Amino acid sequence: MRLGFVMLTHTALDRAAQVARYWASNGCPVVIHVDRRTPAAEHDALRAGLADLANVRFSPRHVCEWGTWGLVAATQAASSMMLAEFPEVQRVYLASGSCLPLRPVGELQAYLDQHPRTDFIESVTAADVDWTIGGLNSERFTLRFPFSWRKHRVLFDGYVRLQRRLGIRRRLPEGLVPHLGSQWWCLTRQTLSAILDGPGRAAYDRFFRKVWIPDESYFQSLVRIHSTNIESRSLTLSKFDFQGKPHIFYDDHLQLLRRSDCFVARKIWPQADKLYETFLSPEAASQPRAEPNPGRIDRLFSKAVERRLTGRAGLYMQSRFPTRERENGRTAAPYSLFQGFAELFEDFETWLSKSAGIRVHGNLFAPDRVQFAGGVGIYNGCLSDSTALRDYNPRAFLASLIWNTRGERQCFQFGPDDAQKITEFIAGDPNAQVSVITGAFAIPLFRSNLNFGIIRTEAARLQRIESEFLSVLRAPTSKARVRIWNLAEFLENPIEPLQTIVDEINPRSPHRLSEVPRLVDLTGFGQFLQNLRNQGMKPVLMGDFPVNGPSPTSGRRARSKQ
Repeated sequence: MRLGFVMLTHTALDRAAQVARYWASNGCPVVIHVDRRTPAAEHDALRAGLADLANVRFSPRHVCEWGTWGLVAATQAASSMMLAEFPEVQRVYLASGSCLPLRPVGELQAYLDQHPRTDFIESVTAADVDWTIGGLNSERFTLRFPFSWRKHRVLFDGYVRLQRRLGIRRRLPEGLVPHLGSQWWCLTRQTLSAILDGPGRAAYDRFFRKVWIPDESYFQSLVRIHSTNIESRSLTLSKFDFQGKPHIFYDDHLQLLRRSDCFVARKIWPQADKLYETFLSPEAASQPRAEPNPGRIDRLFSKAVERRLTGRAGLYMQSRFPTRERENGRTAAPYSLFQGFAELFEDFETWLSKSAGIRVHGNLFAPDRVQFAGGVGIYNGCLSDSTALRDYNPRAFLASLIWNTRGERQCFQFGPDDAQKITEFIAGDPNAQVSVITGAFAIPLFRSNLNFGIIRTEAARLQRIESEFLSVLRAPTSKARVRIWNLAEFLENPIEPLQTIVDEINPRSPHRLSEVPRLVDLTGFGQFLQNLRNQGMKPVLMGDFPVNGPSPTSGRRARSKQ
């Protein structure tokens, strides 16, 4: 069974010539159509370069603009020339100038011999399948499209709206059921002759001239009228992204293309020298082959689409960054925020670092500077301790910190005196584990020597800020893992929450705490809170403290449970 190729080209004519020579040298006639918009000098150079091949022809040139009738007219002209000048051809394979054969021509001919009188063309009903991505599906047949979608978008959209408003609906030619599918097919001579020379061609051509993207519907619809045996799939490997744009294959896709076992692939990058050298070489025939199965690589393309749409968790990229809440996870890994612990315990950061085996930061959102672990000025990923840089985009600062330190748990302190713009971001982050001792902000004020009037004003301000933070943490939209104790409640049994915190940070090696941090001296703290009340400020976040007498745990280490 003789096989002929029709090639539609417009750019990278040197690669098209290379592939055409490969097919022609292996006994397959080739008819080439060159877009009329391609410079005449390039067209003439292509003809001259293939002039030594007796089975290569060039068809009359048409303007081939995407989505317009020109692509169908070019295919018709080249196919008619193939049938007229090469009567021995029994199969016609439509390809583009960016196509590349992945298997020897002999294998393709043998495969077609095993499927006699079978037309390989993707053809699905427009009414039952949503073929188009981000475009018109059934309306491409019922409306008229005299304007180019790419060149005259305003006119295109305006005319579509006008036809919808007026209720215009085109009548389909009798017996025509619209079908859609890939532009690239392999048809038998009988079917292709019936489409090109059938008595109804003039009516079909008039109808499809005003159809949008007719190259995906003309042959796909008419083959249902004339063919007796259709295999609704293309023998050309072509993959499309979520926007409907074709994936381009590069040199590093070599093994991927081999794995598909397909006969032809598009679109190949013109500079993919390795692909052209590998698949057009005589050694390509020595590779073991199986049934063409593009599904073998669908999983990789699905992952590529998913990565394009969502990215990696906690990593912001150009396609999502400008739009808020389109991130794939706000941060890349779990982290812990502590509020009130550094105020209640002496040297809490050192103790936590030793107990959990991690580095612990101070107040990352402190008003004066970013308090990185160890007091460094530059941290992983060249993050600076500059508050101006941090506050320019605090969300990006925290996300970058977690991303740059993947594999190492980040823990940091937070308080009502810190920059608060980050609170909603943390509350909505499933990776955040937040532990808060409410009212602990009053301990540094209690131990200060400030004027009591200043203390009262500052305590009221900090309490208001902490109350707002607690409201954010308790909101229905909060996704963080939150633990909240008031100060008095926490002091009743501090060892249990400390043990829970350490186990949460290092769940793979839980152990009983052998050492706990020293509490600050809270003797007189109850009277301090009463003095705030007497001055007109109502402390509500600290819990119930006795006015007289020291706290039962003041000045001593918290004792472990036996």
